[in-house]
Amino acid sequence: MTTSHTQFDIAVIGGGIIGSAIAYFLLREDPALSVCVIEPDPSYEFASALRSSGGCRVQFTGKENIAMSLYSLDFIRNFETTMAIGDRPAPVDWVEGGYLFVVPPEHTRQLEINARFQQAESCTLDLLSPSELKDRFPAMYVDDLGAGVHTPQDGWCDPYGLLWGFRRKAVSLGATYIADRVVAANHDATAAKSVILDGGNVISATSFVNATGAWSGDVARLFDMTLPISPVRRFEHYFTPGSHVGHLPYVKDTARLAFRSEGQGYSGGLVDGTVPRGYNFEVDHNYFENVVWPAVAHRFPAFEAAKCHRTWSGLYEVNELDGNPVIGAWNSRLPNLYTVAGFSGHGMMHAPAAARGIAELIIHGQFNTIDLTRLGYERIENNQPYPELGIL
Repeated sequence: MTTSHTQFDIAVIGGGIIGSAIAYFLLREDPALSVCVIEPDPSYEFASALRSSGGCRVQFTGKENIAMSLYSLDFIRNFETTMAIGDRPAPVDWVEGGYLFVVPPEHTRQLEINARFQQAESCTLDLLSPSELKDRFPAMYVDDLGAGVHTPQDGWCDPYGLLWGFRRKAVSLGATYIADRVVAANHDATAAKSVILDGGNVISATSFVNATGAWSGDVARLFDMTLPISPVRRFEHYFTPGSHVGHLPYVKDTARLAFRSEGQGYSGGLVDGTVPRGYNFEVDHNYFENVVWPAVAHRFPAFEAAKCHRTWSGLYEVNELDGNPVIGAWNSRLPNLYTVAGFSGHGMMHAPAAARGIAELIIHGQFNTIDLTRLGYERIENNQPYPELGIL
């Protein structure tokens, strides 16, 4: 086996949507940088974002999450032209289908507080009573609801197009993609020095970024860093109703039911946050009938005769501390090691904003576009959760 030792300014570990977006923003910010992206699965067969529904919404309670959503929504709307290479566009099939959060009466006050805060942060929304929900969405059962919030400018896109748009653009700007897996890391008391790949090659860099999603906790341990991020299996289903329902926004409730229109049918699921942690991609083909169908048929009776056509699995990268991402440097130990992970299901939607933020932090030493300081690693070290109170 022949080995090599290569030096880069920045080594991004993980070449999914977030890692590829980071490479793009780094090189857009400073074209003179040498940037490599280390990705063990160039087919992206198990990439979490490609197994998601591609949603992007502003209904959060954290100021940073709202700001990242507003930035990312605008970025995704213009993605096709921004990421074009020559006369080749980068389509992502953006659908401005809206989001709808619904809650029972006991959660109405919190939803109203959230809505007022979101409006103060420049979000467009409608706070709806049960009767108003029924008028707007006639197929919905509303008798057990207290309120809903509809954000009509939210929507969803094609994650596959988003990933490859970022990757192709990053490569066109000079990023080097390395198809291999990081299996070890070298560091001293104050800085990360290099990573060793499964094939034996060594990559040295001035800065390293851990953008490995559900695998980020394992990668962090290679640097002797504790990162409470776990892989959690989730299912996505494509199904059709027994009678006409019509177009629906991305509907979410407090039981974590979440689904939206998709072509002639609907796509979504219901996340069980109590499942054992681990890299499990096995599909439970009874999950829709046992868990999802009762919930969706209760909310929309036309789904009493729903038919599930396909079920697939993916992973959430869950931050066990507070559900929010970790975006920043390990300032107290290895300040040239940066983390962008732990989005707990919101990685695709926040990728443009988070990637731009980490690029600014690496190049300029500070966040310029959106202040993401509160999402830094310090809260992990201090065991100080910064929770998101919106429906996850």
